[in-house]
Amino acid sequence: MLNSFQEGVVVICCVNMIAVLGMSVLTGFTRMFSFGNAGFMSIGAYTAAICSVQFHIPFVISIIIGAAVAGLVAFLLGSLTIRLRGDYFLISCLGFGECVRVLFNYTRNLTGGANGYSNIPYRTTGLVALICVILAFVIAWNFIHSRFGQALSAIRENEVAAAANGINVTRYKKLSFVFSAVYAGWAGGLYAHYLRFITPALFNLGKSCELVITTVLGGLGSLTGSVLGTLIVQLLPEFFRSLSEYRMLFYGIAVVLVILLRPNGLFGYREFSLKGTIAWFRRKFGGGKEARS
Repeated sequence: MLNSFQEGVVVICCVNMIAVLGMSVLTGFTRMFSFGNAGFMSIGAYTAAICSVQFHIPFVISIIIGAAVAGLVAFLLGSLTIRLRGDYFLISCLGFGECVRVLFNYTRNLTGGANGYSNIPYRTTGLVALICVILAFVIAWNFIHSRFGQALSAIRENEVAAAANGINVTRYKKLSFVFSAVYAGWAGGLYAHYLRFITPALFNLGKSCELVITTVLGGLGSLTGSVLGTLIVQLLPEFFRSLSEYRMLFYGIAVVLVILLRPNGLFGYREFSLKGTIAWFRRKFGGGKEARS
């Protein structure tokens, strides 16, 4: 059995893993960077919390509603911004995330404002978080291996060629944007029902940067890389807790090293395979023994 601290680490890892899996589909398969996913997390968190506290809606349905509302907002935002290219889309998402945070700061009657929203029932246990992250991974895996995922990969490789072959680039980009927002809202709802108390400051720009950094570190276009990147980013500070105030510094150094040594991330455009890992060890270690014999 896990103690409360260990269970907390598991829950936080799983919550961030779900949000990063959504970012991986957006960034790794369309090359679109968003610094506004913390805003979608906050929408999912507050919506799920309000459903549970004020309307006494069951936990699972509250999480679904929170994720759906985040996806709806992403659909509306994407309708306005998805045609923007490069830095313009990134900046628009960044502005959206900050607007959401400020909005929740000033809607005191509904969300408690800067004082936070409390009395949220505790529902996100370690087991619930693990089940959710496995379900999220399976859904994302099937999504990217469907015809929708193939279309996103084609857009990533060559947007002009994809459009010439009949792929509606704008539609598929919006779909990936909504997908990432739904996952962020899902993660936010779980987060709220674990902490039992949330404030807008939990979903600031730093949180969006953390999600992007984790996605890049794990590897663009790799779901298993996103899982590995989340574990590294979340667990390393626990091993070096005495240096926790330098956490963002470590993030920056890690990103610079990854960009210099592995520009596509640890598992960039590749998925972890047990068979492939065994074959790699055989080539590295078995081959040398054969050569000496």
